[in-house]
Amino acid sequence: MDQRTLILITNDDGFEAAGIRYLAKCVGRWADVVTVAPDSPRSGQSSAITVNSELYLTRRADEEGAQVWSVNGTPVDCVKLAMHALFRERRPDLILSGINHGSNSGNSVLYSGTMGAVIEGCTLGIPSVGFSLLDHHADADFSECGRYVDEIARGVAASGLPSGICLNVNIPARCKPNGIKLVRASMGHWIGEYSQTTAPDGRTAYRLTGEYVDRDPDDSTTDNYWLGRGYVTVVPTGVDMTADCKDIACLREL
Repeated sequence: MDQRTLILITNDDGFEAAGIRYLAKCVGRWADVVTVAPDSPRSGQSSAITVNSELYLTRRADEEGAQVWSVNGTPVDCVKLAMHALFRERRPDLILSGINHGSNSGNSVLYSGTMGAVIEGCTLGIPSVGFSLLDHHADADFSECGRYVDEIARGVAASGLPSGICLNVNIPARCKPNGIKLVRASMGHWIGEYSQTTAPDGRTAYRLTGEYVDRDPDDSTTDNYWLGRGYVTVVPTGVDMTADCKDIACLREL
């Protein structure tokens, strides 16, 4: 008798976030799910790991038949600790991260804790996918995500992914998506990155904010172009950061 697919789910919004509960419910219909997520929000952690303090794996109440655990660390800590302590006898067939409250399109992949966990799974040779909804609100409506989460997760579970490749999936919010586009990440930069205030003690304080500006907003090969037109985007993301560039002047003589 074939085993059911085994899926490890994590996120960067914390184990109590609505998005991760919805994700576990979606795939729990056809897979065995173990959720291991931060004990509190850890957005913007990228691939950070905890190196100078102890980590604790805490069992929480099961949800929808899935085991739920929390870790007092980053999303990557969750994946690494889960693999060490919970999956010794059988590795998960699939790692899913999300559903993130907010976009991870464009260069947000560089900062995203959601995608940090996905990239970690990819380095372990496990097919890994990150899902994000373009809505930062805690009570975001994930109901239109289900069809796409199910289709993509089932497909990856059945067919796998190329070595060194994971998927970054973004879903437009407050609409019925028009379909799916396989694209590349848009290139751009942030402006007005910090707001400035005066703290009660008189010191100047800064809070991360800002606006993302696409280098070419009319480029129809990018995720932000299609997200703005109501499509779900899938960006294959590689973990090998080596650039294929041989024409670097200062290195020509090497």
